[in-house]
Amino acid sequence: MGEGLGTSMRKRLTPVARKLRRNKTDAEAIVWSHLRNRQLENAKFRFQVPFDDYVADFVCHAASLIIELDGSQHADSVPDQDRDAVMEIAGYRVIRFWNSDVFNNLEGVLEEIRRAVCANEGG
Repeated sequence: MGEGLGTSMRKRLTPVARKLRRNKTDAEAIVWSHLRNRQLENAKFRFQVPFDDYVADFVCHAASLIIELDGSQHADSVPDQDRDAVMEIAGYRVIRFWNSDVFNNLEGVLEEIRRAVCANEGG
């Protein structure tokens, strides 16, 4: 789990994460279908992971990488900036993609994730 994530926080967010996994967006389903089961660079990704006070969309602990997919409601979002700061302080790189990028340029999104995994693993 995230750095400093206490047991009570995990217990509180676990049902939320489970609900998000069951009710994934179309963009999340597409990306997850390419990340699950170590399909991308043999990296182990987890989906909808409790992290501090938040639930991260995709996490690769080995590469200290978090991927967030955003719809238009996230444009210039101060809460997202705060969330990214918490995750970065914990040592994770956060990369964000618009849902429209997933639909219109999936190969580009996957290539950027691949580069981030390769850059972060072991370093």
